[in-house]
Amino acid sequence: MVSFLCEIAGVSRSGFYNYFSLQAQERRERREEKDLILKENIINAFHFKRRKKGARQIKMTLEGQFRITYNLKRIRRIMRKYKIVCPIRRTNPYQKMLKATQEHTILPNLLNQEFKQAIPGKVLLTDITYLYYDNRQKAYLSTIKDSSTNEILAYNVSSRMTLDLATDTLVKLTKNKRVKFAEGAFIHSDQGVHYTSPTFQKHVKKLGLGQSMSRRGNCWDNAPLESFFGHFKDEAYIKPCNTIEELKKEIRRYMTYYNNFRYQWNLKKMTPVQYRNHLLQVA
Repeated sequence: MVSFLCEIAGVSRSGFYNYFSLQAQERRERREEKDLILKENIINAFHFKRRKKGARQIKMTLEGQFRITYNLKRIRRIMRKYKIVCPIRRTNPYQKMLKATQEHTILPNLLNQEFKQAIPGKVLLTDITYLYYDNRQKAYLSTIKDSSTNEILAYNVSSRMTLDLATDTLVKLTKNKRVKFAEGAFIHSDQGVHYTSPTFQKHVKKLGLGQSMSRRGNCWDNAPLESFFGHFKDEAYIKPCNTIEELKKEIRRYMTYYNNFRYQWNLKKMTPVQYRNHLLQVA
């Protein structure tokens, strides 16, 4: 009977008996015990700061916060085995804002997708995205990001898409004492109505910054900020917020987490703040 079943299953008799041998069962039990330890460590990193993470984020968090080193292959195996599911990135459905009027000025693209210039405070990226919370209530988030370090330098949240949403973000940038503009610093955006506005452009000049704009309809010209918005919407707890104040509190928590605790593969596995300090030390 055993020979017949082995033939149907396509395994050898010796393989069948070896699988159910005492030694093989003990090996499987030892492997399962090791995997449970791996699972516990990976779950601790997965939920670190209450933000779910993918395999790369888990690896960097284990190394940076828990002083544990696992390779990506092992982490992904454990995640598959125990169904530890990371957030799934979705296409950003952000629509272009209203076309600029004749009095608004479109400026040339000074950046040309040269995002990583290894100089903190040299290239600042800005953009606006929408957020849905509390059963489809809508809010807007304006951010300014350091292109070289990925650090969020300033942000502003509002329930209205007014010009103040962008200009107040510039005001908050000036209040950030950590920000020091490098020589030739400029701010880069899309051609949205906020950024072509004479009022916004005057604010930029008062800060002593240059201004750059993406080519029309080219989202790749501001890709790092689009990427940030994607991660933010996956990882922040936006939808459960019941009020705009709760939303602002959650965004404040996330920004602290992102700048100080969210390790990034392309920043030599450092957080944005760590990488900024690293660049300043080697300069």
